[in-house]
Amino acid sequence: MPPGPFSVVTLGRDDATLMRSMLTLFGEAFGEAETYGDAQPSAAYLERLLGSDTFIAIAALDGEEIVGGLAAYVLPKFEQERSEIYIYDLAVAQAHRRKGIATALIAELQAIGAKRGAYVIFVQADYGDDPAIALYTKLGVREDVMHFDIATVERETRS
Repeated sequence: MPPGPFSVVTLGRDDATLMRSMLTLFGEAFGEAETYGDAQPSAAYLERLLGSDTFIAIAALDGEEIVGGLAAYVLPKFEQERSEIYIYDLAVAQAHRRKGIATALIAELQAIGAKRGAYVIFVQADYGDDPAIALYTKLGVREDVMHFDIATVERETRS
């Protein structure tokens, strides 16, 4: 059992409503309410996503309220028969920080990763996000890398 008055649950196919609450939490925590709230996917989409082998969503609950959330992707590798897990989003509600929730969410992901035979879990943090950097430094090995966003383009179709 994690420390503190919260529970940690891994979301499954039937948890689209909890996933919507987690999206709201992410929007509030990251100051991007419109990104996470204005065009949420359909229930059917969330059910498929939550039921897939390549997506993991973990929530921290205080009673029925989501107070923390983690969204991760399982990346099957091509060079060896193994996978890696990428933490895409991790957030804890402002009023519930410094209670071990983020660490408990990552611990649950580590257990899931071990069961699934994942080789490693990785995450990126932005410069200046000192709490995230401190958390990840406590739990793992830091690598300094560069991150680039490359826009997609529509390809011309040949006729």
